[in-house]
Amino acid sequence: MSFTVDNTIEDGFAKIVLKDTISDTAVEVIPSCGAILHAFTIVHNGERMNVIDHYDDANDFAQNVSSKGFKSCKLSPFACRIKNASYVFADQGYSIKKFLLGKSALHGLLYDASFEMINKHISDDHAGVSLLYQYKGTDEGYPFHYDCIITYLLQANSLLTISTDIINKDENAIPIQDGWHPYFTFNGKIDDLLLEFQSKEKMLFDSDMIPTGEKKVYEEFGSLKKIGDTKFDDCFSVNFAECQPLCVLRDKEKKIQIEIRPDKTYPYLQIYTPDHRKSIAIENLSAIPDTFNNGIGLKILQPKEKANFTTSYKITPLT
Repeated sequence: MSFTVDNTIEDGFAKIVLKDTISDTAVEVIPSCGAILHAFTIVHNGERMNVIDHYDDANDFAQNVSSKGFKSCKLSPFACRIKNASYVFADQGYSIKKFLLGKSALHGLLYDASFEMINKHISDDHAGVSLLYQYKGTDEGYPFHYDCIITYLLQANSLLTISTDIINKDENAIPIQDGWHPYFTFNGKIDDLLLEFQSKEKMLFDSDMIPTGEKKVYEEFGSLKKIGDTKFDDCFSVNFAECQPLCVLRDKEKKIQIEIRPDKTYPYLQIYTPDHRKSIAIENLSAIPDTFNNGIGLKILQPKEKANFTTSYKITPLT
């Protein structure tokens, strides 16, 4: 078969590698580190290129996952910030304990969780793997039980689809938000890259990066435009009336681009440019930041109910 799924140990990481042996495209996933996407590589102009800004080794992840911006992490059961790390659900108040930035809880509870492989599938047209983490209410600020199943599916033409299933295993309803935090790179500065994303409006934030509830029309990157010195730390609604891909990051000089194709379960994009400007975070979100308080996009799952969230990334060489 032209697709394979293998296990390997490298740089202290136990990796699962999905590969298209015809094109030599490969995807590396690390189950023990929050099931992160560690690499998405193609051979371009005779050289192997990883478009994911990744951790150097297992120690780098263990020591620096937060200081390096939660690169590639799964954001669950909430994404971005929760104001004052607290919220009220079903008339009960809760306070998140796991990770605070200032006064806000940040980026969920599973970013460093150890997932287990529960399924792998190989056929003539794809390689896939499914990974499970069973959250048992370990943070007192989120004492609910749920399963998180992440499925990576690599297909021809360097197309990677990532699906997340959240299953309520609690006796009561639970609040859920889902997201991803990949940093994309072409191994240079982002300033000369071209960016396009189809948005309807930008959410306005206060000085603590919490949404105010206001929004404004935003179409500045509605067509390919040089990033230049633009700084992002913003949330945008996705305009699904436009054609896919709904976001494109292009390196005009190297003649290659990344296309992001979320389905309607991810109606928001959070975009962030780190100070080093060697990569850019383009995050699919199911709801806006602080959704446990503002309710915008919040998903409430009943006992045994399942929600699915799906996005795709495609690497396309340009002629």
